[in-house]
Amino acid sequence: MGEKVAAGRFDLSDRQLYRGKLRKCLTGLERLLAEKRFDRPKNLMGLEIELNLAGADGMPKMLNAQVLERIASRDFQTELAMFNLEVNIAPHPLGGRVFDRLAEELRTSLAYAHRKAGELDAGIVMIGILPTLDRDDLVSSNLSDVDRYALLNDQIVAARGEDFVLDIDGVEHLVCTSKSIAPEAACTSVQLHLQVTPGRFADVWNAAQAVAAAQIAVGANSPFLFGRELWRESRPPLFQQSTDTRPPELQAQGVRPRTWFGERWISSAHDLFQENLRYFPALLPICDDEDPLRVLDEGGVPSLAELVLHNGTVYRWNRPVYGIADGVPHLRVENRVLPAGPTVTDVIANAAFYYGVVRALAEDSRPVWTRLPFEAAAANFDAACRHGIEARFDWPRRGRYGGGLTQVDAVTLVRDELLPLAAAGLDAWGVEPADRDLYLGVIDERCRRRANGATWQAATFHRALEAGLDRDAALAATTRRYAELMHLGEPVHTWPVGLPERVPLG
Repeated sequence: MGEKVAAGRFDLSDRQLYRGKLRKCLTGLERLLAEKRFDRPKNLMGLEIELNLAGADGMPKMLNAQVLERIASRDFQTELAMFNLEVNIAPHPLGGRVFDRLAEELRTSLAYAHRKAGELDAGIVMIGILPTLDRDDLVSSNLSDVDRYALLNDQIVAARGEDFVLDIDGVEHLVCTSKSIAPEAACTSVQLHLQVTPGRFADVWNAAQAVAAAQIAVGANSPFLFGRELWRESRPPLFQQSTDTRPPELQAQGVRPRTWFGERWISSAHDLFQENLRYFPALLPICDDEDPLRVLDEGGVPSLAELVLHNGTVYRWNRPVYGIADGVPHLRVENRVLPAGPTVTDVIANAAFYYGVVRALAEDSRPVWTRLPFEAAAANFDAACRHGIEARFDWPRRGRYGGGLTQVDAVTLVRDELLPLAAAGLDAWGVEPADRDLYLGVIDERCRRRANGATWQAATFHRALEAGLDRDAALAATTRRYAELMHLGEPVHTWPVGLPERVPLG
């Protein structure tokens, strides 16, 4: 959804025209697929990270426009709210020492951004949900001053027709309402892109869906929202509820939410784009002048602008992406499962685990999705969000003649089955053994110690309460300590739990 759009009103004719253009775009995609016009494999991966701005006190700072002006780099851009930024790392071929190179680029970029933010008494915090956010921070007046965000907010609010209800029952229970989509901005994520050929797309997407629960279990980093301790990874329920265009009656009818795990394994990228048209009304019916079928008839490559825009308003945890580079179309799987942080090392370890295990599962002669019901994959995802590294999953029994599902601890599944697969997958990508062992070793240690960002945040918060701090002071102290350790850069499983010294009450 990164394209600039001009705020305005839409009428019935706009929506009818847009629906017609969407159908043309889908036909254009079908022709591109049938004519094998897509780019050959280049083993390209990409990385985006959403970030928070916070002061030395741990509280959010609504300064992204001013910080971006000082950063003055195309690698950084706005996100939904004024306390958000996003950093984009250019695509890299998967292989060699790619993960060490990515880590170095990220450290350099984040350190530079942190220094520039410091000129405004702010700093970069890479975390799934900033624990110090208050309901008053997440209001429409704090949305970034960008037309597309205002327009998206207006259209989602209009489609819903009433206040959004946030109701998340975890360790504690949060119930509140919002008049805008601003609470979505609390969710800061890592997006991992993988360019794939059309013939491999379905296998990669299915593999990514199957392992999404394991990604969350080992990477959870979002246990707090509005002063409440909720799920170990609270972004998915928050994202779904804060963008939910369905009033209760449509929810009761089983209408699909726009933030969506999905409901079936697929056989083609076309399946996902087709579902988007079938199930989801347009939020931003903005039409391009291009006739995609005429462009194809003339031997050109259509931008499929309406299809791309519509796809950007359906928030799948693994999303299909159509793009054009150097005049050649390509497809990507965008993995949106992971929270930001805690450290650069942790982010790169999460990426190495994902790219390795997805490669191995996608090439398995007995694909896991042929043995794992989709409903079980969705239930595993929900369990991982609720319980993090302590989750239990339904998973196909191992062994040549194994049949049916068995219950397994997330850490057991990851250590015994998925990490060896990830190692094999990274070998298949041509990743250097030193990179492979370093970053997969981080995941293994998290599992061994049953420790990740969410467990550290929760344990440190409770230590602060036990030390006599009130709830707000404990959350602020936890956030400050988190930011300090994040910038030191050692992986989260090594972080000492608790505050370094007694913090004055108040």
